[in-house]
Amino acid sequence: MIIEASGIHKSFGTLEVLKGVDFSAEAGEVVAVTGASGAGKTTLLQILGTLSTPDSGSLVIDGTAVAGLSAKALAAFRAQRLGFVFQFHHLLPEFDAVENVCIPALIAGRPAREAREAAVDLLKEMGLGERLGHKPSELSGGEQQRVAIARALVNRPAVVFADEPTGNLDSVTKEEIHRLFFDLRDRLGQTIVLVTHDPELAARCDRALTMRDGRFV
Repeated sequence: MIIEASGIHKSFGTLEVLKGVDFSAEAGEVVAVTGASGAGKTTLLQILGTLSTPDSGSLVIDGTAVAGLSAKALAAFRAQRLGFVFQFHHLLPEFDAVENVCIPALIAGRPAREAREAAVDLLKEMGLGERLGHKPSELSGGEQQRVAIARALVNRPAVVFADEPTGNLDSVTKEEIHRLFFDLRDRLGQTIVLVTHDPELAARCDRALTMRDGRFV
């Protein structure tokens, strides 16, 4: 298993959001987490992605028990082994496509030339070879999200976490991005965990799990 989470509990004040959740994913698997707003999906994704800490429970990612890591070691692990795609692409407006994609590679300590080569190769793979020097304001919504996906992949992470990755796109662009996720899995063996309200995307995944009131049902 590439991800093994057991007995994950999380509360915010008196509100118990996650109530002993177990979750696992195999290498190369695409797993959708669905459910109504407030069910705990994004909280779980943030914990699996080490962006948030559970109150109790265990989490092993790619053989590493992340709870035992120092803050510095955890940040390094996250930079090198995990990738993130969000509903809103969060690209830096002053940087072009290549520079945006380079950022995680530079944070992970890779040499600038190597980071740039990896960014250019990924953007070309995603059909953005003609848009390398364009800033986010010069790109369509779908192109911006492709840049964001390339940014998530630049360090060849063990797992990509995606929170409503197509929630902000029109139906045609949404279909392109859906197809891209599965192409990436087939070509790179990527493990992808998606939070989505989109039944079409969930149905295409290897597994779709539904959350209700802080548990899987």
